[in-house]
Amino acid sequence: MCGITGFWTPSGLRGDARTHLAAMMARLQHRGPDGSGMHLDPERGLAMGHTRLTIIDLRTGGQPLVAREGELVASANGELYDYKRQRAELTLDGARFVSKSDSELILFHYLRRGLDFVERLRGEFAIALFDAERRRLVLVRDRFGIKPVYFRATPEAVFWGSECKALLAHPDVPSRLDRRAALHQMMQVMVPGTTSFEGIEALLPGHMLIVEERDGRLEARSQRYWDLEFPLAKDRDPNPDAKAAIQEVRERLVEAVQVRLEADVPVGCYLSGGIDSCSILGLATPLQQSPVKAFTISFDHGAYDESLIAREMAQSVDADQEVLQLEAKDLYGDSFVRTVWHAERTFYNTLGVAKWHMSKRVRECGYKVVVTGEGSDELFGGYPFFKRDLFRHGPEYRDGGTAHDQRLSGSNKVFEGSILAAETASHPAFESLMGFTPAWIQPWILMLRRIQPLLSEAMREELGDYDPIEAIAGAIDKSKLDGRHPLDRSQYSWSKTMLEGQILTWGGDRVDMANSMESRPAFLDHHVAEHAVTLSPSLRISPEGVEKWVLREAMKGVLPDVLYKREKFAFMAPPAHTDRRKRAAIEELIDTHVGPDEVAAAELVDDTALRAFLEGHWKAEDHATGTRGDIVLNHVLGLHIMQQELVDKSTMELKG
Repeated sequence: MCGITGFWTPSGLRGDARTHLAAMMARLQHRGPDGSGMHLDPERGLAMGHTRLTIIDLRTGGQPLVAREGELVASANGELYDYKRQRAELTLDGARFVSKSDSELILFHYLRRGLDFVERLRGEFAIALFDAERRRLVLVRDRFGIKPVYFRATPEAVFWGSECKALLAHPDVPSRLDRRAALHQMMQVMVPGTTSFEGIEALLPGHMLIVEERDGRLEARSQRYWDLEFPLAKDRDPNPDAKAAIQEVRERLVEAVQVRLEADVPVGCYLSGGIDSCSILGLATPLQQSPVKAFTISFDHGAYDESLIAREMAQSVDADQEVLQLEAKDLYGDSFVRTVWHAERTFYNTLGVAKWHMSKRVRECGYKVVVTGEGSDELFGGYPFFKRDLFRHGPEYRDGGTAHDQRLSGSNKVFEGSILAAETASHPAFESLMGFTPAWIQPWILMLRRIQPLLSEAMREELGDYDPIEAIAGAIDKSKLDGRHPLDRSQYSWSKTMLEGQILTWGGDRVDMANSMESRPAFLDHHVAEHAVTLSPSLRISPEGVEKWVLREAMKGVLPDVLYKREKFAFMAPPAHTDRRKRAAIEELIDTHVGPDEVAAAELVDDTALRAFLEGHWKAEDHATGTRGDIVLNHVLGLHIMQQELVDKSTMELKG
């Protein structure tokens, strides 16, 4: 894992290009503290930088990679699996490698296959590749967006980086919070392809950005190379072979874990009390010669703590478990501020802060790599809102879903106000797109109604009649939903929005790489995913309402009985309203970062409305109302911290 950044100005590089590139790379030093490299081509106007975290090929493999005397240049962030076999095949075909790095495959595949080279890549990656002969720059992001890449493209120049802050270090990139994005963050759901900052875009998962020079001007176009492809409902087998499906899931997941244990440094596992990470640990144990190091978070609130189940799993496979105990003081204060700086967006729950602490502990224990369980819920129907959509809209539950839905509400009471809506909400844009408003976005539609009265007059004027829900729905490809089963529609829409915009950013790459630590989500291996979408809805969520049924059966041999029978429990940190210490900690942050002067400077919320909201929030008596209020505070805090720590400080650094 590494950091990539750079810019291309066909008119040529200015004399201060090296200084600007160095400043951009400095913003990414946490992603690659083990080394760095530059490639500057003044005549062609190319500046490429790389900060390196050594995991594969500790001795050689520095980047950027250069071939054909500078005609082809590449830098990459991430890991490419199955690289040893591919290197052998390419060597037999005449290729001559100069390093043991997996990233060198990029050059050879591109030389042989052109833009189709990405089809040969398996893993998590973000790539920048410059082809001088074709006057072309190509940015590539992996199939699910596990690794980030951001860009700003104009006819005169293109800038890119693993994090937005790298782009903000260049004087030609404006530094301002995007008001529409701020509204989206306060309601939790970003529009795919957008960022917190004006003029900076996120390359979509499974896409490449192709930038070509024509008559001294740059033309950029985005091209999709991969997507989740759920079959049409009419084409699904009404009597699926459960035994064959279970065996296939086993085989593909074993291989996905096996390739992710490949490294020239020790590899551990994240371990919560869910079947996802427990399955990963259960498979990693026989695949490694020595006991697996497992890292677990423990919270100071019983309703949110899964560490006891995680401990049972660790003991069952004789893992070497490290348990990190987190309290109020750990989830707020400077840790909250640092996490916002790294995430470059707000978060509704301090789980991101908790994971920042965990990645820090992983590094302190001498590990750079962990295998994780992210993606299982997306592929196998694990979240409670998927079940809600199935019970309410699935044709197989037309006459019997109500009782299931009521049980779901009762067993997930602790998550009302966050991931499950306490009341039904709908929007015509989603009704038109999907035939229903998915349960995953309903709490955030309600949240939008809650935050709109808090907006400043300047914010309201700038937003005008902008409809954020319509914008989110408009970014989802309707052709991938039409004719699909309701469960498929729900899973696809979530995966195109919240998986990349939340789970894999402030819950994944950004808080892990903040401490120079690489996470490898085995479930998001595209070979696993391409099989998972073919599975009948009844194999993902059983007729009795058991989520991830096929995965449970596939992993039955490695899961403790209590976990095999347990309903999905969302991994969240205890909200601030759950005890007085957390309340005091978040109030201190508000006093520091969201005082009247800070509110006036940012012009995001109205100070009078915010103070009234705060006064009422702490009087809330029910859990759902308190949770919703805590979400508002987390987002408002995060936006003001971004304004101060990323926008204002970037502006000051460039001036001074």
